Amino acid sequence: MRRAEGLVTSFRSWAVLALVLADRLARPTLALQRTDADGPSARPPTEPPVFHGSRSAPPCRERPLSTESDAPFDRTGAPLQARPDVPDDPTEEVPRSRSDRGLAAGILRSEVLESGDPRNPARQRLDFPPGASFRALGGELGAHFQVVGEALGVQIRQRGEAVLIHGTPDSVGVAGDVLVQLYQVSELGQRLDTTDVDQACRMLRSEPDVRLVELFRETIPIGVGKRRIHPRSVRQRAYIQEIRAHTLTFGVGPAGTGKTFLAMAMALASLFQDDVQKIILCRPAVEAGEKLGFLPGDLTEKVNPYLRPLLDALHHLSGYDKARRLLERGTIEIAPIAFMRGRTLSDAFVILDEAQNTTAAQMKMFLTRIGSGSRVVVTGDVTQIDLPRGTTSGLVDALRVLDGVRRIGRVHFTDVDVVRHPLVSAIIRAYDRDGAQR
Repeated sequence: MRRAEGLVTSFRSWAVLALVLADRLARPTLALQRTDADGPSARPPTEPPVFHGSRSAPPCRERPLSTESDAPFDRTGAPLQARPDVPDDPTEEVPRSRSDRGLAAGILRSEVLESGDPRNPARQRLDFPPGASFRALGGELGAHFQVVGEALGVQIRQRGEAVLIHGTPDSVGVAGDVLVQLYQVSELGQRLDTTDVDQACRMLRSEPDVRLVELFRETIPIGVGKRRIHPRSVRQRAYIQEIRAHTLTFGVGPAGTGKTFLAMAMALASLFQDDVQKIILCRPAVEAGEKLGFLPGDLTEKVNPYLRPLLDALHHLSGYDKARRLLERGTIEIAPIAFMRGRTLSDAFVILDEAQNTTAAQMKMFLTRIGSGSRVVVTGDVTQIDLPRGTTSGLVDALRVLDGVRRIGRVHFTDVDVVRHPLVSAIIRAYDRDGAQR
């Protein structure tokens, strides 16, 4: 009898176990998270979660919803209160804030603070990410930092990837803008030289809203490998845009502002993109205060000395061998302005250089040669006229007569746009001041 009762009990136990297993397999497993309500025997949160399969297990507590999708929660599921950030005291070692002028990722820039030095009352610190971009910014042995210091009258010291600027408040702010924007340019893979740095200083000092990255992104494909030319100032970019948008464009300004160079780059780009069939180079045969007499050779050899600036730009952009082949095939033509009468310049990119030395009659004759599918660029500097005294410059006359005529582009350059040696810009300003005083 007892043996039978034991078998019945055992059978019931196995039946209960079978029901539990069947129930476990028939519904999804419930993963319960331990909370403080589970009692003092709750496992520490570092242990893996405990899985329960019986129906008597306590239900899982749901996390309360929050309006902030990334709001943190404590162990009970209640949202944590955000603690306000307490800014560090501004020191030279800890930058207090980031600049709001479009810093590149990873640059820390402090506010302009008092330095306590009466000679250099303001200071600022910039921390750059390590890498090739920062090395390109500083140049060889910190040469670019020295150029910025001389151009803006500030003292710049480098400590690793930290740059400390000391000077007047305005100069320190401009120097910081220059370094940040040049770093952004170097991140594009552009190589910087001292001329780029000096011009950036002059440009941002006179036009603080300029974005250097936008200038370097405006490129001219000249059809020589992957080489591209980019403007180095706001007016150079406007010059390129005017040439693209108008049939006739005047580029007027002092020497060294890139008028001829950019015109030649645009001519090569138009030629290799099949927008035109040939390039025509023109320049008046006027010496700069000297009479050389009759020159030997054929027509091309006679006018070659006068067209040397255009040919130098051509050789620099396309290479000597390619330029020679283009000249031999007649794709690039040298046309003295004295022999332009009666011609129609169609499907050509025409450059008239040193136009200030044309007479009014020559300029009218040249401008009326424009044919269909052509693009004409006229460059000159009205402060360097070599015509006989009393002769009206054709460039000055054309700018006056054509003022208000639509579909003609005009760009006036200043000393800020000079891309030659930094001394050239200072020389131009000195002559302008002397001329204004007379």
